[in-house]
Amino acid sequence: MKQHRYDDVSVIPSRIKEIHDLSASTYKVAESLKEHEKRQEEFVESFIQLIAQAIDDKSPYTAGHCNRVPEIALMFADEVEKSQQGQFAEFHFNNDAERREFRIAAWLHDCGKITTPEHIVDKGTKLEANYNRIHEVRMRFEVLWRDAEVDYYQHITDNPEDQKQAMETLNQIQKQLQEDFAFIANANVGGEFMSDDHIARIREIADKTWLRHFDDHLGLSPLEELKASAKSETLPVEEHLLSDKPEHRIERINELHFDPAFGIKVQVPELQYNLGEIYNLTIKRGTLTPEDRFKINEHMISTIKMLESLPFPDDLARVPRYASTHHETMKGTGYPRRLSAEDLSIPERILVIADIFEALTAADRPYKKAKPLSVAIDILYKMALDEHIDMELFKLFLSSGVYKQYAEKYLPAKQIDKVDIAKYLTPQNNETSSV
Repeated sequence: MKQHRYDDVSVIPSRIKEIHDLSASTYKVAESLKEHEKRQEEFVESFIQLIAQAIDDKSPYTAGHCNRVPEIALMFADEVEKSQQGQFAEFHFNNDAERREFRIAAWLHDCGKITTPEHIVDKGTKLEANYNRIHEVRMRFEVLWRDAEVDYYQHITDNPEDQKQAMETLNQIQKQLQEDFAFIANANVGGEFMSDDHIARIREIADKTWLRHFDDHLGLSPLEELKASAKSETLPVEEHLLSDKPEHRIERINELHFDPAFGIKVQVPELQYNLGEIYNLTIKRGTLTPEDRFKINEHMISTIKMLESLPFPDDLARVPRYASTHHETMKGTGYPRRLSAEDLSIPERILVIADIFEALTAADRPYKKAKPLSVAIDILYKMALDEHIDMELFKLFLSSGVYKQYAEKYLPAKQIDKVDIAKYLTPQNNETSSV
């Protein structure tokens, strides 16, 4: 019974009534236990899928991720088991219990995201918090636009003979305002790289000033009041067009402590968040500050804490480990443990590729456009060259056709373009390979 070998139990025929009754009773107990365990397993898996669905539903933009990653992972794991190539020749799940363990880990791989604020997960622009603050910045430009018009009318009222020169000055100021706002708005979208020259221009624009005529201490929440300066001011007040204010710095309320047994190796930023306008607009790549990126990465730490606190039975003992390593890399630069190739099992390496491939091909993210299948594969290839993912697994991902099988099932037809897998499988094109 302890080994759950219920199918090995059978009724032993006997002419002795007591022995026959005992045998029949044991058989019924085994059948009852088998049915009970089946119902328990179904309940556990349904509950796990419910959690995954809740995480997907938390954001309209990442909906489906927790559902799709297990699909890719299981498709791929099946192909790896069939492979007789190199390191995969000896790989296989020993039984259905191990396969179930891997499946559950795939479902739970992002369970820690339940702790991640939605506006961080969905941060589509640099100035985005709970809303895109570019609208506040635009209104300041509107103020300067109207101030320029007021100055123009005031000047020609006092000096009607200067109307032509005043109009040229107005046009020049408003043209510059249009150009400056367009530059700020474009910087807000983010991209692959922001040059030092562009950063310098943002700081130059930020130095321009406008007049605030209303008290900014009114209508605050209790928390905002605690952070607001007690200094009295005489209105109107001159303010910079863009600024990094003290109230933009959100302090960390609770110091983070990690159980040494978890092996977590991360650098914790001083602040919880930094909403400074210049600070965010001068992000060199993408839309995330170091504080934002840590908060997103922290979901892996939450995953570890959550799963390690659960009393998994022996046949699910590796679920916490499998579920918490899909952001590690082959060269030890990942998080949260900075594991390297020798530390990562094949199931863990499979989940890394499944997670990345789903994210690359997802069409529902606010911070990126859906990538054609060929582009997603090319990015995966470059990650393999960089020892971010397992090169041999990447090649098997292509040669087995898993990428195409998944695409045909889940991606819109317009996203599925031709992928020339031969150029990735040719030995001379693979400049490096996994350990």
